[in-house]
Amino acid sequence: MAKSSVEALRLNAITKCFGELTANDAVSFSVNKGEVVALLGENGAGKTTLMNVLFGQYTADSGTVSVFGQILPPGNSRAALDAGVGMVHQHFTLADNLTVQENITLGTRSLSSPWLYHVKSRAKILSLSEEFHLAVSPDTRVGSLSVGERQRVEILKALYRDVKVLILDEPTAVLTPQETNDLFVTLRLATTLGLSIIFISHKLHEVMAIADRVCVLRHGKKTGEVLIKNTDRDSLAKMMMGAEAKSPQVLPSKSGPALLELRDVVTPNIGSAPGLKSVDLALKSGQIIGLAGVSGNGQASIADVVGGLSKPIAGKVWVNGVAVENWSPRDAVDGGIARIPEDRHSMGSIADFDITENSILERYNTALFSWRGWLDWESSRAFANRVIEKYDVRCPGVDTPIRLLSGGNMQKLILGRVLECDPKIILANQPVRGLDVGAVNYVHSQLLSARDRGATILLISEDLDEVMSLSDVIYVISDGRLSPEFGRGEMTPAQLGVWMGGQGFDEEITHAT
Repeated sequence: MAKSSVEALRLNAITKCFGELTANDAVSFSVNKGEVVALLGENGAGKTTLMNVLFGQYTADSGTVSVFGQILPPGNSRAALDAGVGMVHQHFTLADNLTVQENITLGTRSLSSPWLYHVKSRAKILSLSEEFHLAVSPDTRVGSLSVGERQRVEILKALYRDVKVLILDEPTAVLTPQETNDLFVTLRLATTLGLSIIFISHKLHEVMAIADRVCVLRHGKKTGEVLIKNTDRDSLAKMMMGAEAKSPQVLPSKSGPALLELRDVVTPNIGSAPGLKSVDLALKSGQIIGLAGVSGNGQASIADVVGGLSKPIAGKVWVNGVAVENWSPRDAVDGGIARIPEDRHSMGSIADFDITENSILERYNTALFSWRGWLDWESSRAFANRVIEKYDVRCPGVDTPIRLLSGGNMQKLILGRVLECDPKIILANQPVRGLDVGAVNYVHSQLLSARDRGATILLISEDLDEVMSLSDVIYVISDGRLSPEFGRGEMTPAQLGVWMGGQGFDEEITHAT
């Protein structure tokens, strides 16, 4: 289907500053009706700031936003919504204790005829679910939904409000490959019906698959614009970074003794998420141990046990050859475990603490940062500045509250505070989620360097390519069960996919009997 020439959205010379930091510098671009425009850029390039200006959450210092020729009043989210602009944030904004229908209709309910409104809204939700292939029950509580189902609710919430322009901020960051494919089917259908989409992502293969056109930001400025049919992944990476993106070379490693072991560990189910079922896992020095699996199959349970957030109901945790009786987050940190948590907001940082405070969160009481119970702020700030410089954390300074950082820059700060302390046991749970291609390559090179210094790294990732490219050995987890160990190159993606789907475990049981 030919794309419409009708201009749905135009941002004209948008400039937004935060103190001395210019987040957007006279940025202009447009989106036509029924078009998908991908917004690309390194972490801190100004993408999210620009979208917050568009959506009325920030007021631009200069420039205008217009939807179908109508200039929107600045800093007015209600005006943006009324004009047909919707936004699905990278981190979902849903209330777990409410139903799907209640979340979708929140803020739209009429005060008259509540029963009639309930019936009509339910019918509209069911109609949208069927039309856009977004299967989810209106009566289900959001807290019981999978990540992929929550994504559907967020999109339904926007479609329910009859959006004409939909902003998707890192929409696939927490989705499995199959869920991503399903999302793309929905987006393609929506564009044929006239919906315009701004697609923000760091995954270049996804941008190539879904976008019609790409707009690139670097350091707050627009540096390029190109039709997808006229470019490729390497060219886009170079436009983003100003240089070619080179993946680190992964050489064979030499493993040593086990620094941490799970022996016959069992944990309880948590809601619909399965617990661990007699898991044995050895994390050996000089190895990256990759854990692959579809989201929600026990990865969180393994991460919680290794990080000290939960105790096994059976089995033991061994650290440096010694069985641990008491196991808590403090015991884990004291035992030398450095954590890169899956959720950088709720588990990895404290929003209102500044960058210095967040840099020393887990090791503030060590000799590095304290003396006789007093914090050494000079050393703490020097450490934070070192992390900022080495890991390219884009921020005004070490006194900035971490909540003001973009998701990618927050992730880089957490990675830096972990790796700069030269840990021996690293729990890397989705370590590059939300990072641009250049930052991904840098983080991977740092993990490999830590491995070569003798550290052991448990790499938990839903990106199978990442697991296969970095890991010395790979395990697959499915329904709380852990597969046998597979060496690098022993399994194809299709073979690992069989184990991820659970069939490999069933075949193993059949052969054993």
